[in-house]
Amino acid sequence: MTRPVLIAMALGLTLAAGQAFAQDKADAMARLNARLVAVEADARFAGLAAYERLQAHQALDALAKAPGREREAALFVAERRVETAEIAARTQLMQREIDRLDRERGELMLEASRQDAARARAEAERLRMEAQLQAEEAARLRAQAEADALVRQDVETALEGVAGAQEAKLNAARARELQLARQEAELVAGAKLPPSRVDARGEVFTLAGESFASGKASLTPGATKTVKALSAYLQAVAGTRARVEGHTDSQGSAAANRSLSQQRADAVRASLVAGGVAAGRVQAVGHGADQPVGDNRTAAGRAANRRVDVVVSSK
Repeated sequence: MTRPVLIAMALGLTLAAGQAFAQDKADAMARLNARLVAVEADARFAGLAAYERLQAHQALDALAKAPGREREAALFVAERRVETAEIAARTQLMQREIDRLDRERGELMLEASRQDAARARAEAERLRMEAQLQAEEAARLRAQAEADALVRQDVETALEGVAGAQEAKLNAARARELQLARQEAELVAGAKLPPSRVDARGEVFTLAGESFASGKASLTPGATKTVKALSAYLQAVAGTRARVEGHTDSQGSAAANRSLSQQRADAVRASLVAGGVAAGRVQAVGHGADQPVGDNRTAAGRAANRRVDVVVSSK
């Protein structure tokens, strides 16, 4: 063959190869576009993987504009971006479903707790009515016993046994009611109640000094959640009232300490009322450094004295 013929054949082969590559590129772009369109057309993926889909579109635009020597690399990037968008959409859809199931589980647990609390309150009311009837019966028996001095002591002994057993039942029912009220309050608030103790005044919840910034009267975010749980607890336990008592250590003047303790007690009261507790059920008072529970000569003692007590008692 002559040289011109060979050159013509070479040019023809090159042109054919270029056309084939261009066709492959067009096919690849069509395939990738179809995959991306499928993701965007799926209603389940609405609002998901927005950033990854944007990157995929940008990669496809870059592939469409890529010159011959850069097409292979651009195609690789576009395939990865489309694949990433698909995976991200599916992953975020799965996470959204997991979140939905978690919310449903939380709602079911809360409803179960409320039902348990309602049953406990009903049982406590039944026992109170039973105790009232038994008290009336006890009064009748006492009147009858007074007519016969010989059997009075035996009757009183029997009555004391009945009263003791009934009181034990009432105490157990009340304890169960309070336990369920605590669980319901913590589920509603998503936070634990503060530590508590029982004394002659009632149940005393203690907010430690770190519930407030140093020298300030505003609750920290963590303490706000704790007071929210306490508010839910007060609403779940009927027939109670709360006395909020602010305390400080002995550092500083007595007047400043009393003012700060009153401001902190007022802040806790306001948070309880904002959480749904009737304002008439909550009283706030500041004692300053007058009622220490620790030694003000030590750092640990002063830390224990910086507190707000919430005393929950029956009306």
